[in-house]
Amino acid sequence: MSTKDSLVKGTLILTLAALVARALGVVQRIPLVYLLGDIGMAAYGIAFNLYSVLLVVATAGIPSALSKMISERTALGRHAEADRIYKAALLFAAIAGVIMTLLLYIGAPYFAESIINPQATLPIRAIAPALLLFPLIAIMRGYFQGRRMMMPNGMSQIIEQVFRVATSVALAYLLLSHSLDYAVAGASFGGVIGSVAAAAVMLYYAMRLKRSDSVERSSDVQKQSAAASQQLSFLTIYAQLFKLSVPIVIFSMTVTLIYTIDSSIVTLLLKDVIGEEPSREILGILTGRAQSLAGIPIILAVALSQSIVPIISSAYSQKDMEQVAAQTGKVLQLSILSGLPMVLLICLAARPINGFIFGNPTGSPIVDEYAAPIIMALTVSAIFQIVMQTSGAVLMGMGRMKTLVIGVIVGIAVKLIGSYVLAAYFGIYGIIASTALCFIVMTVLNLQALRRTQTIPFRVLGARRWLSLALTTVIICVIGVALDVLSRAYIHPFGSLRGDDMVQAVLICAVTGAAYPVLLFLTRVMTVSDLQHLPGPLRKLARPILARLGMSER
Repeated sequence: MSTKDSLVKGTLILTLAALVARALGVVQRIPLVYLLGDIGMAAYGIAFNLYSVLLVVATAGIPSALSKMISERTALGRHAEADRIYKAALLFAAIAGVIMTLLLYIGAPYFAESIINPQATLPIRAIAPALLLFPLIAIMRGYFQGRRMMMPNGMSQIIEQVFRVATSVALAYLLLSHSLDYAVAGASFGGVIGSVAAAAVMLYYAMRLKRSDSVERSSDVQKQSAAASQQLSFLTIYAQLFKLSVPIVIFSMTVTLIYTIDSSIVTLLLKDVIGEEPSREILGILTGRAQSLAGIPIILAVALSQSIVPIISSAYSQKDMEQVAAQTGKVLQLSILSGLPMVLLICLAARPINGFIFGNPTGSPIVDEYAAPIIMALTVSAIFQIVMQTSGAVLMGMGRMKTLVIGVIVGIAVKLIGSYVLAAYFGIYGIIASTALCFIVMTVLNLQALRRTQTIPFRVLGARRWLSLALTTVIICVIGVALDVLSRAYIHPFGSLRGDDMVQAVLICAVTGAAYPVLLFLTRVMTVSDLQHLPGPLRKLARPILARLGMSER
């Protein structure tokens, strides 16, 4: 397998890009929370989550299906056929984008009224035009993914976020003097500018690839392939695409749908318990603070999912079940070991991270009481989401679409029932607990399906390593809780809440983050031989740790 096909290389590119994009997204929330407050952020979160759901519907899961189809045909040298499939997908995306934009714009006031948040109308309409371009961008990303080219996807994510963040903050600041509703709409409109920037990046890479292809492909082979591709009608292409993409879209929109469910039901379920205004403020905390931070640990899982589908698909189509089992175990192990420390860091430092990044500019007692616990509770659920996402991607690569759909249906049912039952007893924490329960159920169903369908059993971690990982987690939690208590009592270098929170957050994250890899080696969760499966930069970082522990990489 060439470096171009490498799971680690593709994952690393997408992960770094996603981390930068996520960091910019979190940075964006700092001035927005200050400018808009948690009430304004509630409306912003509603608009963004609804837009995200419709974006998944508009692309209909075609990017992932397209990636699979393009990968198969280019491997066989059927380039003209791959190009015709790509053109058919672009046409679909253009039409779907127009329809979804009109639907979102026209339906905005009706949706906002139905969830008792009428102030969300303007921000929903402001972000609607982004649906014109993002379906096309998504299709182009799927095409590049199928060609095993991850750099265009990574760069477009970063540029998109840079323009979106800058525009959102600038417009929110400029329009706040007019009204809060216009300021929130301005923040939402940043997504439109981000889509224009991302489209420009994708067009640049598409033009480069077209020139490269024209040089590499021989004219005779290309003519034969082009003649064969003419027999492939758009109707046939769409039939193949939708057969793959409908289950993919159902699976892909699970998390977005769950977050949209939360933004739609929190006010409805809590208004009779704590009042309508406090319910909206809690919703703002959930969508503006918790969801942005809880999304950080799953970045690698998303990157792994995008990288693993064509690799599993290729191995499975060749009946190489040993390779399928090896890659399954590898991707699940990597997702757990890399996602767990991020979950622990955010949970253990939730209080100072929230205080430093978002603060409490209005001095609201609701923020003081609920912000850190909500961030912790939602972030804990991310570890189950990570395993659900990566195991689902393996099933996707194996073509087990029916299993994915059944898992999503069961998970969403658990989420809805759990929210309505648990909210009555535990309030917002009951709603978040139902989210975790949804991910757990889907994870169990996915893993059971993988065990049944793989003739060669995959191995993630042995029993001893699972116990060692549990011990590592307990020790990290004890260290983190102790540091939080001590730092809150004794570390106040600046004498200001935000400055002190920054120092405390850095201290907790630095100590627990450094302790995690050391404990992995001390408890033998990871061994020297495991380093061979890591990217080069990570191996270099691990060498000093091994030297200190008296180990050596051979």
